[in-house]
Amino acid sequence: MIEAMPIVSASTGLHETLALLTSQLHPDANHKEDLVFLKDVFSERSISYLMKIHEKLKQYEKLSPTPVLHSASYLAEDLAEELQNGPLEDDERELLLLLNTPHIKAVLSAHDTVAQKKFDPVLPPLPEDLDDELEEESVKIVRLVKNKEPLGATIRRDEATGAVIVARIMRGGAADRSGLVHVGDELREVNGNLVTHKRPDEISQILSQSQGSITLKIIPAVAEEDKLKESRVYLRALFDYTPFEDKATPCQEAGLPFKRGDVLQVVSQEDATWWQAKRVGDCNLRAALIPSVQFQERRLRYRMKVASLPTPVSPKAPTYERADKEDCDGKAALNGKDVASLRRSFRLRRDRQASPGDAQTPDGEFLIYEEVAQYAARPGDRPRLIVLIGSLGARISELKQKVIAENPRLYGLAVPHTTRARKAHEREGVEYHFVTKAAFEADIQNGKFIEFGEYKENLYGTSLESIHTILDQKKVCLVDVQPEALKTLRSAEFKPYVVFVRPRILDSQRKQFGSSSSLGAGITEDDLQEMKQSAEHLDESYGHWVDYVLVREDAAGALAELQLVMDRVQQEPHWVPACWLRR
Repeated sequence: MIEAMPIVSASTGLHETLALLTSQLHPDANHKEDLVFLKDVFSERSISYLMKIHEKLKQYEKLSPTPVLHSASYLAEDLAEELQNGPLEDDERELLLLLNTPHIKAVLSAHDTVAQKKFDPVLPPLPEDLDDELEEESVKIVRLVKNKEPLGATIRRDEATGAVIVARIMRGGAADRSGLVHVGDELREVNGNLVTHKRPDEISQILSQSQGSITLKIIPAVAEEDKLKESRVYLRALFDYTPFEDKATPCQEAGLPFKRGDVLQVVSQEDATWWQAKRVGDCNLRAALIPSVQFQERRLRYRMKVASLPTPVSPKAPTYERADKEDCDGKAALNGKDVASLRRSFRLRRDRQASPGDAQTPDGEFLIYEEVAQYAARPGDRPRLIVLIGSLGARISELKQKVIAENPRLYGLAVPHTTRARKAHEREGVEYHFVTKAAFEADIQNGKFIEFGEYKENLYGTSLESIHTILDQKKVCLVDVQPEALKTLRSAEFKPYVVFVRPRILDSQRKQFGSSSSLGAGITEDDLQEMKQSAEHLDESYGHWVDYVLVREDAAGALAELQLVMDRVQQEPHWVPACWLRR
């Protein structure tokens, strides 16, 4: 029999309640076997553990947690793939083994199921009061679970019919994860409220303010496209983009802001004008809108044409205004298609050079995006070439010499050629390669120099062969060149890592003329202004080729920073133009 139970409070845990219940079980003559069995079940250790887990989960549920990631499995796969691409340390090898164990994969899969709420029912019972004029098979009732995140879709009004149409599905958003809402679907109701007579911005506000379960009544599009797989195309942005300053975006909140040098993963090219992409390194898995190569180039050409006209012309062009405005319920996310044609769009030639003010290369190509891939040096590979370019006041020759002096066995300099006479203390092939003027000019004609010039009637130049000599010794070769030489060096042959060195110029220095900095005393205001303009011009014209900017403040700090950068270049994976890795 069971004695009277002690009073338990609402805060008493489930496993504690079962323990109290077990303590009250006392078998009698009639139910001895049943009660003994019940007591054994309640006393089972596994039951106690399950109850404790249940209690912890209920406590955690009250906190209303939001997952940091919705696809931990994909992240683990990407990490494992990257680890397999290069030599592994002991801790990296252990991590790779852990990521490939069935138990870890199962835990990550369970995490994704919970994070994406795939266990929730998506279809409620069909309403009995369905509109008589709508055929049953043409109506779809969709229930989505949405917390603080955006729904991940944009809508627009069809000008011909007046219907509210789903314009875009943002990859990674709640609508995309459900797989039940498609571009072209007609939206009739939201949570039982008719939306046919509401403006798209009013509907978007309703969707953004809704939390938890959202029920949509939808007329499906005539043909639903298959769900598209994410592409693996990565681009380095060659310009800055701010969607809130772009009047052409179909939905400014759905735009992806980025800076020159950011690496973007393109996940959809369905729309020829607005691609969908994510910024590599962002925690947000939802994609957003970026202008396509074709669209960005088209409007840059239009702006150049308008700027060249002799009389003022209105910049208004129907092509670039939002002819078909879309509304969305929050920051966006998007999808991917036709990888082959996408890759063909990014065959940008390596010999690009910016012209100040027009974001265009000399051969007529605009600086928009460059397709990139991750490169990690493998055993046996030659070191990557380190190229230093600098503005006025950077003193990169001094910096380069100090690097070599610190570790001559690891680093080397390309020995230049000259036509001047050798001095008594100089050695052939050490300070210079001493050649005749005829031989030097023949080498120029044969394209053997990356750059050359004349000083006091003597020719000087750096040859490609001198760079190969250092790299073949498995040494890291440093060269400091004029930025124009990058057109020759930037190739799969050298895989150069370009460091832009510029002096730090502070307002205090402008008043003190640099007396407290490494720039040295005696520098005038005009000198500082010239240095500043030099750095700005170099950045504007050649910044799209730069991998790292080193702001020099003092000699020791600059040397330590450059050595750290060079170590990372040879040891860690970096983004490089994809054409360098194609065989």
